[in-house]
Amino acid sequence: MGNNQLPHVYFPFFRWTERLARNIMDDIGDHHMVVLCVLKGGYTFCVDLVKYIKVLSRNSNRSIPMRVDFIRLKSYCNHSTEDMQIIGRGNLSIPTGKVYTLVLAIVDTGKTMKVLLNHVEKFKPKTVKVAGLLVKRITNGGGYKPDYVGFEIPNCYVVGYALDYNEYFRDLNHICLIIENAKIKYQI
Repeated sequence: MGNNQLPHVYFPFFRWTERLARNIMDDIGDHHMVVLCVLKGGYTFCVDLVKYIKVLSRNSNRSIPMRVDFIRLKSYCNHSTEDMQIIGRGNLSIPTGKVYTLVLAIVDTGKTMKVLLNHVEKFKPKTVKVAGLLVKRITNGGGYKPDYVGFEIPNCYVVGYALDYNEYFRDLNHICLIIENAKIKYQI
């Protein structure tokens, strides 16, 4: 493998995304749902998850009214930092009293989730659930685990499927580990 190649780790996204959609539908019942996509890394997973919820809803005897909104958080540049910025806040005041499902690609330390959950709670939702495609196994992390989890992964840096390293690799249709040579090559 050359220095510019990344090892591929393929996950059966669609099978797991459909399972998560079924679990969300079971929990939501007949309530209106607001899907809040955490950008940028969560957009591909969110699109796939919403697509499965819509398909399952069409093929069942009930329809779940759904609204999709977006929020953007930034927490790193070359590495994680303590500072968290909420860049896009969306209009979260309209769906007050609704059921929120926060959708993000990866949970590692849990710091992002704590900031986001505190922000969303200000708008008085009925309930808030979190769907994460990936959760890192971190021994000394914040210990946050989403309500809906696709996969647990080791504490490593992954890219692809909209996950990035300094805005690179979002376009990959798979997830892979980023090697140290790539981190050096693509650092800002």
